[in-house]
Amino acid sequence: MGQQQMLAPLIAVVGCDGSGKSTLAADLLDHVRQTRPADTGYLGLGSGAMGNRIKAWPLVGPLIESRLSKKADQARDKSARIPGLLTALVIYRFSLKRRARFERVMALRRRGTTVVTDRYPQTEVPGFYDGPGLSAARAEGWLISKLAAKEAAIYAEMASHVPTLVIRLNIDAATALARKPDHAAALIERKVAVTPLLTFNGAPMVDLDATMDYAEELALAKASVDQALASA
Repeated sequence: MGQQQMLAPLIAVVGCDGSGKSTLAADLLDHVRQTRPADTGYLGLGSGAMGNRIKAWPLVGPLIESRLSKKADQARDKSARIPGLLTALVIYRFSLKRRARFERVMALRRRGTTVVTDRYPQTEVPGFYDGPGLSAARAEGWLISKLAAKEAAIYAEMASHVPTLVIRLNIDAATALARKPDHAAALIERKVAVTPLLTFNGAPMVDLDATMDYAEELALAKASVDQALASA
Protein backbone atom coordinates (compact mmCIF):
# COMPACT_ATOMS: atom_id res chain seq x y z
CA MET A 1 0.00 0.00 0.00
CA GLY A 2 1.44 3.39 -1.02
CA GLN A 3 2.12 6.23 1.39
CA GLN A 4 -0.75 8.32 0.00
CA GLN A 5 -3.21 5.41 0.48
CA MET A 6 -2.22 5.04 4.14
CA LEU A 7 -3.29 8.60 4.95
CA ALA A 8 -6.76 9.81 5.81
CA PRO A 9 -8.26 12.20 3.22
CA LEU A 10 -7.34 15.87 3.06
CA ILE A 11 -9.57 18.59 1.62
CA ALA A 12 -7.73 21.83 0.82
CA VAL A 13 -9.57 25.12 0.35
CA VAL A 14 -7.48 27.60 -1.63
CA GLY A 15 -8.01 31.01 -3.15
CA CYS A 16 -6.98 34.63 -3.10
CA ASP A 17 -7.35 36.73 0.06
CA GLY A 18 -10.98 37.78 0.29
CA SER A 19 -12.33 34.69 -1.46
CA GLY A 20 -13.74 33.27 1.78
CA LYS A 21 -11.35 30.36 2.36
CA SER A 22 -11.54 30.40 6.14
CA THR A 23 -15.34 30.58 6.26
CA LEU A 24 -15.82 27.78 3.75
CA ALA A 25 -13.15 25.58 5.36
CA ALA A 26 -14.82 25.94 8.78
CA ASP A 27 -18.26 25.06 7.41
CA LEU A 28 -16.89 22.09 5.48
CA LEU A 29 -15.18 20.84 8.63
CA ASP A 30 -18.53 20.89 10.46
CA HIS A 31 -20.05 18.98 7.55
CA VAL A 32 -17.34 16.30 7.45
CA ARG A 33 -17.49 15.83 11.23
CA GLN A 34 -21.07 14.61 10.87
CA THR A 35 -19.84 11.34 9.36
CA ARG A 36 -16.22 10.82 10.45
CA PRO A 37 -13.42 12.08 12.71
CA ALA A 38 -12.14 15.34 11.23
CA ASP A 39 -9.97 18.28 12.18
CA THR A 40 -8.77 21.54 10.70
CA GLY A 41 -5.35 22.73 9.58
CA TYR A 42 -4.28 26.29 8.82
CA LEU A 43 -1.32 26.13 6.43
CA GLY A 44 -0.67 29.83 5.93
CA LEU A 45 2.27 31.76 7.34
CA GLY A 46 0.40 34.04 9.71
CA SER A 47 2.55 36.94 8.50
CA GLY A 48 -0.46 39.19 7.94
CA ALA A 49 -1.54 38.92 11.56
CA MET A 50 2.02 39.63 12.70
CA GLY A 51 2.19 42.70 10.44
CA ASN A 52 -1.01 44.04 11.96
CA ARG A 53 0.39 43.58 15.47
CA ILE A 54 3.57 45.43 14.53
CA LYS A 55 1.57 48.22 12.91
CA ALA A 56 -0.29 48.69 16.19
CA TRP A 57 2.90 49.47 18.12
CA PRO A 58 2.88 53.09 19.36
CA LEU A 59 4.74 55.64 17.20
CA VAL A 60 7.22 53.34 15.40
CA GLY A 61 4.87 50.49 14.47
CA PRO A 62 3.59 51.78 11.11
CA LEU A 63 7.11 52.72 9.97
CA ILE A 64 8.59 49.33 10.88
CA GLU A 65 5.71 47.45 9.26
CA SER A 66 6.09 49.51 6.08
CA ARG A 67 9.80 48.74 5.85
CA LEU A 68 9.20 45.04 6.42
CA SER A 69 6.49 45.01 3.74
CA LYS A 70 8.86 46.61 1.23
CA LYS A 71 11.50 43.97 1.91
CA ALA A 72 8.90 41.23 1.53
CA ASP A 73 7.80 42.72 -1.79
CA GLN A 74 11.42 42.75 -2.99
CA ALA A 75 11.79 39.08 -2.11
CA ARG A 76 8.79 38.33 -4.39
CA ASP A 77 10.30 40.24 -7.34
CA LYS A 78 11.98 37.96 -9.90
CA SER A 79 14.08 40.87 -11.19
CA ALA A 80 15.40 41.79 -7.72
CA ARG A 81 17.64 40.14 -5.15
CA ILE A 82 16.69 38.89 -1.71
CA PRO A 83 17.26 41.99 0.47
CA GLY A 84 19.87 40.70 2.90
CA LEU A 85 20.52 37.86 5.27
CA LEU A 86 18.17 39.11 7.99
CA THR A 87 15.21 39.15 5.59
CA ALA A 88 16.16 35.69 4.33
CA LEU A 89 16.29 34.34 7.88
CA VAL A 90 12.87 35.81 8.71
CA ILE A 91 11.32 34.29 5.57
CA TYR A 92 12.98 30.96 6.28
CA ARG A 93 11.68 30.98 9.86
CA PHE A 94 8.14 31.54 8.59
CA SER A 95 8.60 28.56 6.27
CA LEU A 96 9.70 26.42 9.21
CA LYS A 97 6.51 27.44 11.02
CA ARG A 98 4.49 26.38 7.98
CA ARG A 99 6.30 23.03 7.91
CA ALA A 100 5.47 22.52 11.61
CA ARG A 101 1.80 23.14 10.85
CA PHE A 102 2.02 20.75 7.90
CA GLU A 103 3.59 18.03 10.06
CA ARG A 104 0.70 18.38 12.52
CA VAL A 105 -1.73 17.88 9.63
CA MET A 106 0.16 14.79 8.47
CA ALA A 107 0.13 13.36 12.00
CA LEU A 108 -3.65 13.74 12.07
CA ARG A 109 -3.98 11.98 8.73
CA ARG A 110 -1.78 9.11 9.86
CA ARG A 111 -4.08 8.65 12.87
CA GLY A 112 -7.08 8.33 10.55
CA THR A 113 -8.43 11.86 10.96
CA THR A 114 -9.74 13.59 7.85
CA VAL A 115 -8.37 17.14 7.59
CA VAL A 116 -9.85 20.26 6.02
CA THR A 117 -7.14 22.86 5.43
CA ASP A 118 -7.24 26.58 4.83
CA ARG A 119 -4.52 26.98 2.12
CA TYR A 120 -2.00 24.41 0.91
CA PRO A 121 1.72 24.72 0.10
CA GLN A 122 2.74 24.68 -3.55
CA THR A 123 5.93 24.97 -5.61
CA GLU A 124 4.52 26.20 -8.92
CA VAL A 125 4.58 29.92 -8.05
CA PRO A 126 7.46 30.99 -5.77
CA GLY A 127 7.52 34.08 -3.59
CA PHE A 128 3.87 34.25 -2.60
CA TYR A 129 0.57 32.34 -2.55
CA ASP A 130 1.89 29.68 -0.15
CA GLY A 131 4.93 29.01 -2.30
CA PRO A 132 8.60 29.08 -1.21
CA GLY A 133 9.52 32.60 -0.12
CA LEU A 134 13.19 32.50 -1.13
CA SER A 135 12.82 31.08 -4.65
CA ALA A 136 11.57 34.12 -6.56
CA ALA A 137 14.15 36.87 -6.09
CA ARG A 138 17.86 36.27 -6.71
CA ALA A 139 19.79 34.67 -3.84
CA GLU A 140 23.26 36.20 -3.44
CA GLY A 141 25.90 34.79 -1.12
CA TRP A 142 26.46 31.19 -0.05
CA LEU A 143 24.40 31.40 3.13
CA ILE A 144 21.31 32.93 1.53
CA SER A 145 21.64 30.48 -1.36
CA LYS A 146 21.83 27.60 1.11
CA LEU A 147 18.74 28.83 2.95
CA ALA A 148 16.88 29.14 -0.36
CA ALA A 149 17.83 25.58 -1.35
CA LYS A 150 16.80 24.15 2.02
CA GLU A 151 13.50 26.00 1.90
CA ALA A 152 12.82 24.79 -1.66
CA ALA A 153 13.36 21.20 -0.50
CA ILE A 154 10.91 21.70 2.38
CA TYR A 155 8.22 22.94 0.01
CA ALA A 156 8.89 20.17 -2.52
CA GLU A 157 8.39 17.57 0.20
CA MET A 158 5.15 19.18 1.43
CA ALA A 159 3.77 19.59 -2.09
CA SER A 160 4.53 15.94 -2.89
CA HIS A 161 1.59 14.98 -0.65
CA VAL A 162 -1.27 15.53 -3.10
CA PRO A 163 -4.59 16.53 -1.50
CA THR A 164 -7.61 14.27 -1.90
CA LEU A 165 -9.50 17.30 -3.20
CA VAL A 166 -8.68 20.95 -3.77
CA ILE A 167 -11.56 23.41 -3.73
CA ARG A 168 -10.33 26.43 -5.64
CA LEU A 169 -12.21 29.68 -5.00
CA ASN A 170 -12.08 32.12 -7.89
CA ILE A 171 -12.78 35.80 -7.38
CA ASP A 172 -12.15 39.08 -9.20
CA ALA A 173 -9.69 41.61 -7.79
CA ALA A 174 -12.29 44.33 -7.20
CA THR A 175 -14.47 42.08 -5.04
CA ALA A 176 -11.47 40.72 -3.15
CA LEU A 177 -10.24 44.25 -2.38
CA ALA A 178 -13.71 45.32 -1.29
CA ARG A 179 -13.66 42.48 1.23
CA LYS A 180 -10.02 43.07 2.22
CA PRO A 181 -9.46 46.83 1.85
CA ASP A 182 -6.32 46.74 4.03
CA HIS A 183 -4.52 44.41 1.61
CA ALA A 184 -2.08 45.55 -1.09
CA ALA A 185 -3.92 45.88 -4.40
CA ALA A 186 -0.95 44.75 -6.51
CA LEU A 187 -0.53 41.52 -4.54
CA ILE A 188 -4.27 40.79 -4.64
CA GLU A 189 -4.23 41.25 -8.42
CA ARG A 190 -1.29 38.86 -8.77
CA LYS A 191 -3.03 36.24 -6.65
CA VAL A 192 -6.25 36.55 -8.66
CA ALA A 193 -4.27 36.02 -11.87
CA VAL A 194 -2.36 33.03 -10.51
CA THR A 195 -5.28 31.20 -8.87
CA PRO A 196 -6.54 29.43 -12.04
CA LEU A 197 -2.99 28.27 -12.86
CA LEU A 198 -2.24 26.33 -9.69
CA THR A 199 -2.58 22.54 -10.06
CA PHE A 200 -1.17 21.24 -6.73
CA ASN A 201 0.64 18.38 -8.45
CA GLY A 202 -2.44 17.31 -10.37
CA ALA A 203 -4.77 17.05 -7.38
CA PRO A 204 -8.48 16.55 -8.08
CA MET A 205 -9.85 20.07 -8.35
CA VAL A 206 -13.23 21.76 -8.08
CA ASP A 207 -13.54 25.40 -9.16
CA LEU A 208 -16.15 27.58 -7.45
CA ASP A 209 -17.11 31.18 -8.09
CA ALA A 210 -16.52 32.92 -4.74
CA THR A 211 -18.91 35.74 -5.70
CA MET A 212 -21.99 33.51 -5.91
CA ASP A 213 -24.57 33.29 -3.13
CA TYR A 214 -22.78 31.64 -0.22
CA ALA A 215 -25.51 29.08 0.45
CA GLU A 216 -25.18 27.85 -3.13
CA GLU A 217 -21.37 27.85 -2.92
CA LEU A 218 -21.45 25.82 0.31
CA ALA A 219 -23.91 23.31 -1.13
CA LEU A 220 -21.70 22.75 -4.19
CA ALA A 221 -18.60 22.42 -1.99
CA LYS A 222 -20.32 19.90 0.32
CA ALA A 223 -21.42 17.79 -2.66
CA SER A 224 -17.86 17.79 -4.04
CA VAL A 225 -16.42 16.82 -0.67
CA ASP A 226 -18.94 13.99 -0.22
CA GLN A 227 -18.07 12.60 -3.63
CA ALA A 228 -14.31 12.83 -2.97
CA LEU A 229 -14.59 11.14 0.43
CA ALA A 230 -16.76 8.37 -0.96
CA SER A 231 -14.06 7.61 -3.53
CA ALA A 232 -11.10 7.94 -1.16
